[in-house]
Amino acid sequence: MSRHGKTAAFAVAFLVGVSSMHAPSPFVLEFSPPGAIAADSASLTDRLAFGNSRSEQDHQLKVDQSDVITGGLGVPARRLLPLTPISWEGGRASFTMKVDPAKPNYFTVRLWGDDVTQNRLILFCDDKQIGYRHLGDIDILDFGTEAPGYNGRFYYVTSPLPLGMTRGKTELPFEIRGNGRIWGYGSTFEQYQKPLTDPTRGIYSVYTHTDGIFVPPPDEKQGLAPDDIPVRVEPGPEVLKLLQERVGGEVSKLLAASKPLSQVQLEFLARAYFVQWTSSFRNPKVIGAAVRSLDATFAAYRKNPKLAESEPSTPNPDWFGLGPSGHAISLLAAELQGRLDESISDGAGAMLTRRAAWAEMLVASRDWHRRHRRQYTNQSMINDLYGIYLCNRGLEAVAPAQALPEDQARHYLYESLGLVPWLGSDTDNGPEMPLGDHYFQLTDKGLTKELGYVGTYGEVIDWATEIYEATSPAPGQPGDPKIKMQLVRIAKARAVFRRPALDAEGNRAMRMETIVGWRDEHYPGDVTYCERPTWDASSLYVAAAALDTDLLGYVQQMFVDNEFFASLSDQMKETGFRSTAGLLETLDQYELLKAQYPSASTLPMEHGEPDFAWADEEDGVLGLKHGDDTLYVSLYWRARYGINNLARVHYTVPGLDRIAVVWEDSQFDPSGLIYKRPDWVNFGFGDWGPHYPVVMHSAETGEEMPIAKIPEGVKFKPGDESPYAGKADFYNLRYGPFLIGMNTTKDKTFELKVPAGIDAAPELVSGQTVSLAKPLQVPPRSTVVLYLVK
Repeated sequence: MSRHGKTAAFAVAFLVGVSSMHAPSPFVLEFSPPGAIAADSASLTDRLAFGNSRSEQDHQLKVDQSDVITGGLGVPARRLLPLTPISWEGGRASFTMKVDPAKPNYFTVRLWGDDVTQNRLILFCDDKQIGYRHLGDIDILDFGTEAPGYNGRFYYVTSPLPLGMTRGKTELPFEIRGNGRIWGYGSTFEQYQKPLTDPTRGIYSVYTHTDGIFVPPPDEKQGLAPDDIPVRVEPGPEVLKLLQERVGGEVSKLLAASKPLSQVQLEFLARAYFVQWTSSFRNPKVIGAAVRSLDATFAAYRKNPKLAESEPSTPNPDWFGLGPSGHAISLLAAELQGRLDESISDGAGAMLTRRAAWAEMLVASRDWHRRHRRQYTNQSMINDLYGIYLCNRGLEAVAPAQALPEDQARHYLYESLGLVPWLGSDTDNGPEMPLGDHYFQLTDKGLTKELGYVGTYGEVIDWATEIYEATSPAPGQPGDPKIKMQLVRIAKARAVFRRPALDAEGNRAMRMETIVGWRDEHYPGDVTYCERPTWDASSLYVAAAALDTDLLGYVQQMFVDNEFFASLSDQMKETGFRSTAGLLETLDQYELLKAQYPSASTLPMEHGEPDFAWADEEDGVLGLKHGDDTLYVSLYWRARYGINNLARVHYTVPGLDRIAVVWEDSQFDPSGLIYKRPDWVNFGFGDWGPHYPVVMHSAETGEEMPIAKIPEGVKFKPGDESPYAGKADFYNLRYGPFLIGMNTTKDKTFELKVPAGIDAAPELVSGQTVSLAKPLQVPPRSTVVLYLVK
């Protein structure tokens, strides 16, 4: 039963594409033909069971700094240990394994789902590194977990072995090396690569095999899904009292401050001016603090005009500019009017009106950010909201003649929200259009494009909600209705990527799907229902702003699972000012949502809900529920520079979790250009940043990837990251019982070839059994998923 008491039923909700009148003439790459009807252990080439002396001996195991433990379900495992003295590197285990000389080969590792560590395991073959250490299309063996990945059960991680490395070989030498965690934003090696100070997770077994889906040998223990999953008991509403004390304390501290406030502190205080339970509610001290602080910001700007471009009190200075000041002015516009024509120093011995001073710095910030817009969606939203729109809103209050017309300023927001094409930075000759004149920041179905599906960074719901509220004529009034509709579309698209799981303590929960995310190295993903809590907002923000029936249902599901207070408690562990400011409206949001009538809506992937399938062909991503099984696939997978024919898969069944990068087939219009993989081992998207103090080489070096046709007018050369270079027109993936055909185009129809010997099969898009007497037609912007069983 689901949390709302709905019974399971076989039904599929999916968008069916329209037919095409044009037949494609694509370039085709077929790395692996469709396999058998269902993969089984016959595809297994070799297995090494660590801690088993016979198996280790047979595979010529040699270890350096390693121990054997009795791990999950009593199964032995090997850990790699820190070195003496402590280093970023740790122990190593080398061994030989059989491979198939003719077929594509995969390497899989078996890990225990209760282990929690951010230490990393990296696979080498012939002393060359398999995969990239950070955000490559081929991942390292294990990048760690932030919570139990699959409580009480094993999970398996699969990587493809380079075709050139295995071709003609029957056996290869491998080595697994332990490393400490990394911090992806570190600017020095010490910041980026942390030392290995404790043992890695246990490595239970490793395997080589020839089918993309790994099927464990029948003699391996797997663990069982719990029959009766508990509901979290604590924490409870007492967290709200702690929130009130924290936020109220910050308000009181700022009201008592004798020095000018930073612009982010002032923005927070201006928001608190409208929150009734705070001591700043309609408090004249807020206005005095605003005048004093804005004057100080102007004085600093006059000394250093670059502050209009990049002001260091903000989280990402060159995205925000002086937008927080503009926001504070717009919120307090009525109360500030009487002070605008007073004279203040210009910093050079003369005087000017406060109106002229504030307008000068806001114009400078707005116009610089118009010429320095950001491509990635979350960055685009922040730049356009703060750097452009909120500066302009401030100008409307102090110098209307210098403000852009509201529809022109709002157009930048429309571009960032995917309502109109994103045209890039302004130039003297019009929009720059680096991606052409028809590139949208979001897909038609509401996902960000960075370049494909993104987990955590794709959670732009808080920024989209802030954009909506920024367009309100006054606090508490509705914002732009077009933006509200897009906001709800975004939130409902993200709802597909909430999967049933357990929280860290083993309670019932939903988690965000991150494994198939382009910019993610997070497993198992944050506990998330309607919205992921962030530094800037709680998990209630969008539901309270939109009051949409479905979004209300998702929040109520979180309340039933008692996961809201836990998420709020975790959010409050971040002690910085930014997190405090993000909690300001949470108490009122909670009271508002608790007062709403019950909604019948539940997150679609929840156990007990009907079978469900959803795809976004623009992002090349698929999510489906079949019984209690969930499948997420990114068919367009981290292909930044060329067609890589790789898909990322996360397939969860009640007793087993599989994570894999697998070969797929694709069709596309070729550009005639080729991208050759360079010898990178660290970032999968460039050779910049901290470099390792030892020489390492990539096993993927030299692989040639064809580049898809680039639209006319778009500047491009091989090696440029592009949303066009690695995107195929049609993807064909066979993974276990699923055969997937995805058409990403607007105007072509493709054929999905089906295995011989099967007359008919369930098609999970339509929910119908379809004839397989001939290839299936896949119309533009549509997806077909066949469920093939023996």
